[in-house]
Amino acid sequence: MRSIKNETNLRDKKILLRLDLNVPIVKGKIIDTTRIDKILPTLKFLNKQKAKVIILSHVGRPRGKVLKELSLKPICENLQDQLDLNVKLITQNINEIKNKDFFDNFDEEILMLENIRFYAEEEKNDNKFAKHLASFGDIYVNDAFSCSHRSHASIVKISKFLPSFSGLQIDLEIDALNKITSEITKPISCIIGGSKISTKIDVIKNLIPKFNNIIIVGGMANNFIEYFGHNIGKSIKEKNCEPIIEEIISISKKEKCKIFYPEDVLVSKDFNGSCKKKELNEILSNEMILDIGPKTIDKVTNIINSSKTILWNGPAGYFENPKFANGSIKIAKTIIKNNKLNKIFSVVGGGDTVSLLNSINAVNNFNFVSTAGGAFLEYLEGKKLPGITALNQ
Repeated sequence: MRSIKNETNLRDKKILLRLDLNVPIVKGKIIDTTRIDKILPTLKFLNKQKAKVIILSHVGRPRGKVLKELSLKPICENLQDQLDLNVKLITQNINEIKNKDFFDNFDEEILMLENIRFYAEEEKNDNKFAKHLASFGDIYVNDAFSCSHRSHASIVKISKFLPSFSGLQIDLEIDALNKITSEITKPISCIIGGSKISTKIDVIKNLIPKFNNIIIVGGMANNFIEYFGHNIGKSIKEKNCEPIIEEIISISKKEKCKIFYPEDVLVSKDFNGSCKKKELNEILSNEMILDIGPKTIDKVTNIINSSKTILWNGPAGYFENPKFANGSIKIAKTIIKNNKLNKIFSVVGGGDTVSLLNSINAVNNFNFVSTAGGAFLEYLEGKKLPGITALNQ
């Protein structure tokens, strides 16, 4: 895979740059700029090289329809403010643009085509549409790792028609993920949460042979707690998970990977109620588990402190309510402390985990924070991502 950072002759070249700028927008205002912030280095690099940048991106799922509320206009304005460069949104129908000479009509350093998913051909990975897109540029750069598990025209098929390169953010993402999947420094531990075991089972199965410790937290942990004979009250849980848990336990024993689940918890009768610390044998039928307890926090802290590499995907509790954010915040602070002492390499992923870190202004205190979601999980499952495969061909 060729990286654009190694290219030096980019002056006046038209660069088709695929980004994932799918940020939350409410009433025309961006409420989380993390994905935008992460691709700024690529844009600054290309601008320094005097390249003409043409951004391809999307917001939401318009499914081939033009929807005003899913316009990239707020993102265009944000980029202009952050970069202090002229950024122009091209609203003309892509299919009416004849070739790359069209873009010579604009003096702006960066151009942005309107939401690429306004065109049904995009999600169909349409060959003709991809070839037409490719006619706009001299070079294609994919810096949208979080979209690279999608076989879409601007991610996969376009690379057939142009010299294709990875962007700076994709390079960082793959380097970080390789350090927790192939180029591992042990001991290595994983803290994994979420509401459904079934969505993470392939990740866990793929990581067990490589990891020393896997710590189950969040809603997933409730299934483990119940499996081992404890009442979980009205806590969130996934049905019919016993075979999955048995498979995890069986593989972990074979591979000598230790599996941990909470020893004590914080409970409440509802999401906004008062919290109580409970041992696992004390949970009542009208209570729900909403965070890990102090004994569990101590256990997790000790595991982090003894690890050289850590992967964290999923908060420990219902962090949206500060009463139940303590477990997640303690995990974050312990990893950050070890990071500052250069004792650990840390990778964090998952939308909820990133939201938690943003809420405590800690997103920049880890070695790598991924905003990739589905692509992040599929890479951890050991799957090949179509967008990355296309760059390697």
